[in-house]
This record gives sequence, structure tokens and C-alpha cells, in this order.
Amino acid sequence: MKQFLNDMLSAIVFLVLYLTTGNIVLAASAAIAMGVLQIVWLMLRKQKIDPMKWMSLALVIVFGGATLYFDDPRFFMVKPSLGHFAVGFLMLRRGWIGRYLPSLAKDHLPQSMVDGWGYAWAALMFFLGAMNIFIAINFSPEIWGFFIVFVAMGAKLAMFALQYWVFRRATIRRKAAAEMSVGQKG
Repeated sequence: MKQFLNDMLSAIVFLVLYLTTGNIVLAASAAIAMGVLQIVWLMLRKQKIDPMKWMSLALVIVFGGATLYFDDPRFFMVKPSLGHFAVGFLMLRRGWIGRYLPSLAKDHLPQSMVDGWGYAWAALMFFLGAMNIFIAINFSPEIWGFFIVFVAMGAKLAMFALQYWVFRRATIRRKAAAEMSVGQKG
């Protein structure tokens, strides 16, 4: 959740300022400044800045700049879609989800199940990215804000909860079956 909020900080700053002040110049400028400050903060702390963080900064600058130039919040509102699409493409890599699993799950879950959930996550990211574009183009910033903060985040939390439940049940069942098999051999 912390990483998600960190990634969305510029969009949240933009949304809050735009909705409370109606000032698009202030909102977009503050969002760009927040993106730059996040990178500066990481540099000052001598932390590694991953390529996704650099891409996020570039997107904030480009889409924030387009928002300022065209005086249209929809440019900034579309920006999260590119992040969703980029993450979705990374999630198409077979086995990516395995590095996030505890060893107990890795030992008992079939690779096909793990890969299937990885692809399901990719599909969710592509769907959310497409929905974000649709909502950003066709609806008000208020509706977009509700979507990006509650619906997109809620969908990810629901997917995580469902995956956790399925993986936990499958791990318990497969571990019990393995123990029973060992007990029958002995």
C-alpha cells in the first residue's frame, strides 16, 4: 500500500488541489514539483531510484506540462493509465509473482497456478488502465478522483485478498496431502 500511495502521490496532490481550488495551474505545478521532490528525496537518502520511478517522473512532467499548456486536466488524469499499462506488461513475464510468495507457498503451489495469477494481475492492470482513460476523457475530475482512489485501489485490494485466500487454501490442502503421503509411506 505504501508503494502504491508513493506512486500515486503526484496524482493525489493534483486531484486534491484541483478539486479544492479549481486552479489547474496550481494543481499541475504542485504535482510536477511533488514528482521532482520525490526523486530529490531518494537521491538525498542515497537510495536506488528504479526505472519505474524515473518513468513516473517523466510522465508527471510530460502530462503535467500538457495539462498546463492546454489548460485541460484530462491530460494529467490519463497519466495513471500509462503506469497501469507498464506494470501490466511487466506482469506478463512468467513467474514474476513467485518472488513475492513465502517459501511455504512456493513449495506447495503448482507453477501453473502461480503463473495464472500473474497473468490475472496483468489483465487487471490493463483493464484499470483502459477504464481510467475512458473515465478521464468522459467524466468530471470528481468522478475520476473517485475512480482512481477508491475503485482502482479497491480492485487491487480485492484481487490481493482473493489471491491470498486461494493461495492459502491451496497451500494448506497440498501440504496436508504431502504430509499424508509421507505418513502412508512410513
